[in-house]
Amino acid sequence: MKLIKSSENPILTPNPVNEWESLITCNPGVIYDKGIFYMLYRAAGNDKEHVIRFGLATSKDGVHFERSSKEFAFGPSIDGYDSGCIEDPRIVKFDDDFYITYAYRPYAPGQYWTFAHDVVLLPECGDHAPLAIKQNLGNTALAVTKDFVNFKRLGRLTSPVLDDRDVILFPEQVGGKYVMLHRPKQYVGDEYGVKYPSVWIKFSDDLLDWESKESHLLMTGIEGTWEEKIGGSAPPIRTEAGWLMLYHGVEHGGCGFYRVGAVLLDIDNPLKIIARTPQPILEPELDYELNGMYHGCVFPTGNVVVDDKLYVYYGAADMNIGLATCPLNDLINYLKSDTCKFV
Repeated sequence: MKLIKSSENPILTPNPVNEWESLITCNPGVIYDKGIFYMLYRAAGNDKEHVIRFGLATSKDGVHFERSSKEFAFGPSIDGYDSGCIEDPRIVKFDDDFYITYAYRPYAPGQYWTFAHDVVLLPECGDHAPLAIKQNLGNTALAVTKDFVNFKRLGRLTSPVLDDRDVILFPEQVGGKYVMLHRPKQYVGDEYGVKYPSVWIKFSDDLLDWESKESHLLMTGIEGTWEEKIGGSAPPIRTEAGWLMLYHGVEHGGCGFYRVGAVLLDIDNPLKIIARTPQPILEPELDYELNGMYHGCVFPTGNVVVDDKLYVYYGAADMNIGLATCPLNDLINYLKSDTCKFV
C-alpha cells in the first residue's frame, strides 16, 4: 500500500520574489472548508538567523495553490515566547474557529542544515536563564483564526523544559474530552519504558490546559527498522473504522530518512491501537524529496478528505511541498487486513 504522489509535485516551491520565502516552503497545515483548501506553510529566506514564518495559499482543487499575499500571514512575535521562529502548523476547526498548533523557539535556529544534526543557534545568556532560553528549545503553542488573516496567540501548550513538538489536536472531542498528541524528546529511558522518542497522548477539558494532565504512551518505534524514532504527522481523521492517523518514522541517530506510516485508533478510546502499517506508505524517492535542506525527508503536517479521497500534504527535504493521495477506503481496508493487525 502506497500513497500516490501527484504528477504536479512539488505543488509549492520557494518564491525568490519574496525574501521571507525565497529559500524554503515546507511542512504545511491544510484544512478544507466551504469548498476551499487553506494551506498555512512554513517559509524562510536565506537570512543567517533563519527566521521562519507562515505563508498562506488557497486552492479549489487541492492541487493548484495560489499564494494569498506577497506578505507572510503569521510570524514570530516581537518579544514573546515565540519570537525566534514558528514552524509546522497543524490545523483543526471547532465551531467557526480554526485552531493551529505550531512549534516555536525563543530565538531563530540559524541555518540548521549547516550544523551537526539537531543543533541550533544558542543565545548568550547568564547561568540563571531558563532552560528554554539556554538551549533554545523547540516547544509548542496554540493560535486561533477565523479567516487566516487575523490571528490570536493563545499561549504555550507544552512544558518549557521539554523539547516537545509534533503536537496535534484531534478535530473533535472524544468522550467529552479534547485530545492531544505530542512527542517530548526527553521522555526516553527506563523511567518512561521507551528507548527512543515516541508518541504520547493527553486528555483535557480545555484546549489550553495540558501541562498538568497525565501523558499516556500511545505508540513507540521499532528498533532496527525504518521507524525507530516516531512522531505524529497530521490531525487524525474520523472514519467508520476508527481514527486514521499518519505518523512519521526515522532511523535513530544521524540524518536518517523520514518516512510515513499509518495507524487506526479506536473511535471511543484512542489509547487503543487497532492496526498499524508494517511498512511505510510514503517515503522519499524523487529528487525534490532526496535533495534539499534535509536530504531524504517526507514530512506530512496536513491531511483532508474530500469526496472520499485522502489528500496528504508533506514537506519534501525541508524545502518544497508535495501532495500524495489515495481513495480513503483503500487505506482503511488495508489497515483492516491481516497484514496490519496490531499485536
